[in-house]
Amino acid sequence: MQAIQVKYLGATNSKGNRLKAIACCDESVTLSYNYELEANDNARVAALELIKKLEWNVVISGEGMLRNGDYAFTLRGA
Repeated sequence: MQAIQVKYLGATNSKGNRLKAIACCDESVTLSYNYELEANDNARVAALELIKKLEWNVVISGEGMLRNGDYAFTLRGA
C-alpha cells in the first residue's frame, strides 16, 4: 500500500503559503495554497498532482489528518 503525506508550509518573505505532497523515495511536489478551496481540498489537489507527476495508476482510497496536522492519503490501484 502506498500513501502520500501533505504538509502545510507557511509564508516566508519571498513565498506565500504552500502545500508539499511527499511520497516514498522523497518524491514531492509543492503547490501554492488556493484560498478558494478548503484546507482538505487543497491537500487533495496536492496529492493528485504528485500522483500525476509520478504517473501512478492509482486512486485515493482514504484520507485523514495526522497528529501533527499533516494530511495523509492512502492509495489503491485504479
